[in-house]
Amino acid sequence: MDTSISQIVIAVLGIGGTLAAAVITQRGADRARARELEHARRLQQDEREHATRQARLEARRTCYAALSAGTRDLANVMTNVLHALEQDEMTDDLRSDLDRARREHRMRHAEAQMVLPDPVTETASTANRHLGDLYGLLRRLDADTARPGESLESARRGLTGLWEPLWRMRHVMRVDLGITDPDQGAP
Repeated sequence: MDTSISQIVIAVLGIGGTLAAAVITQRGADRARARELEHARRLQQDEREHATRQARLEARRTCYAALSAGTRDLANVMTNVLHALEQDEMTDDLRSDLDRARREHRMRHAEAQMVLPDPVTETASTANRHLGDLYGLLRRLDADTARPGESLESARRGLTGLWEPLWRMRHVMRVDLGITDPDQGAP
């Protein structure tokens, strides 16, 4: 009887071991599958985050290019207007160009305010204030409604003083895009 009980115990242990091995193998495979699924999920999440960052970067780059182009266009038109005022050769075409450039710049600046990070918004707003002040001065000089102390010379100084805020705006934009080192100084 001892032999038959031993044989039954051995058979039960063998069957139990075989079943336990199958269960353990299945649980291991389930864990491996779960790890693979989690890894795939993390990779997809990382890819989505990367694509989102790239799209935001591209949107900022496009916005920066448009704002910079509009700013330079307005500054160039204001330079032409100042030269025309100095030579007493102001024309309706120049007035129209000035108004067009100002409108386009204001639109680009308004669009940029919705996209730009705060440090860039601050420098763009400073540049915008300088542009607005000079625009107003040029319009008053053209209309012969200049305020006390306003003259072609003050307009010339305003135009010269405009380049520093424009450079700073461009510099902060390039730093934000990772193109320029933040510690790089003025030219």
